[in-house]
Amino acid sequence: MKIIVLGAGAWGSALAMSAAQHPGGHAVTLWARDAAQAASLRAARQNARYLPGIAFPPSLAVADGGFAALLPGASLVIVATPMAALRGMLQALSGCAAPVAWLCKGFEAAAESSGSFGLLAHEVQAQAAPSLIAGVFSGPSFAQEVALGQPTALVAASPHAAVRDALVAAFHSPSVRVYANEDIVGVEVGGAVKNVLAIATGLCDGLALGLNARAALVTRGLAEMTRLGLALGARPDTFMGLSGLGDLVLTATGDLSRNRRVGMLLAQGRTLAQAVESLGHVAEGVYSARTVAQRAEALGVDMPIARAVVALLDGRLQPQEAVARLMGRGPAQELL
Repeated sequence: MKIIVLGAGAWGSALAMSAAQHPGGHAVTLWARDAAQAASLRAARQNARYLPGIAFPPSLAVADGGFAALLPGASLVIVATPMAALRGMLQALSGCAAPVAWLCKGFEAAAESSGSFGLLAHEVQAQAAPSLIAGVFSGPSFAQEVALGQPTALVAASPHAAVRDALVAAFHSPSVRVYANEDIVGVEVGGAVKNVLAIATGLCDGLALGLNARAALVTRGLAEMTRLGLALGARPDTFMGLSGLGDLVLTATGDLSRNRRVGMLLAQGRTLAQAVESLGHVAEGVYSARTVAQRAEALGVDMPIARAVVALLDGRLQPQEAVARLMGRGPAQELL
């Protein structure tokens, strides 16, 4: 297969490395937007900024400049940019004949003056490039572990069998297991909401509230995620799978989680700006939290944890106050 990965951040680099080592002998090109970054990647044969010390496979090619010349003959195109850049990338790919899959997890930020809500990635694609055969590649995964070849399971979600099949052929290997799923809505809701919930669990850990509190947040967070997903048309079983429960557990408890780290830093008294700056990477939950809460409210879906995270990020609640608000809610039955 000829595979093009657009975006040389941590996750794009890790997946390009994984595909380049596939037993099928894929021809993989990692494209970097910045020429200086591409030159550094080629010279060092590693992504020293995001994945230091992990060497690129010898067969992995690095490119920069206009990526249109890379597309003829491609078997699969991976968009490995943050959510904020997805719309522009999809518009640039609108005439692409190959299956396209994005990696970002979250909601597109809504324009302040539009009065509308931010969109999930498949909703962005429906507006920006409706003719694309496209989907999402998601699941519980830290880039560093994938780059090191450690065992990982991912989900290829799309209404198009060609996209699911291409992702399985490109990445299913002795170290990466790929499951196909038609429920793109559920997979994307899981990937977006778990980032917001991970900020809450990071807050819990940063305040040293204990493992009982963390378990409660993860469990009730899963209920919130499921309620929103069902309201948007997802299947309930998706949220008990890799892109729901699996991704939530990883992001809410893993030390490599950037969103969890934001919550921990806020608990330590850092400002949001200080917390985000210290990461050096994008924490999508910071940018998705407001849209998650807005869409839930518009749909009549109760998401108290997400609302508390938004108030925390806005500075309307201090860490201890956010916890007190959640724990001070009245008794209720354990229902979705």
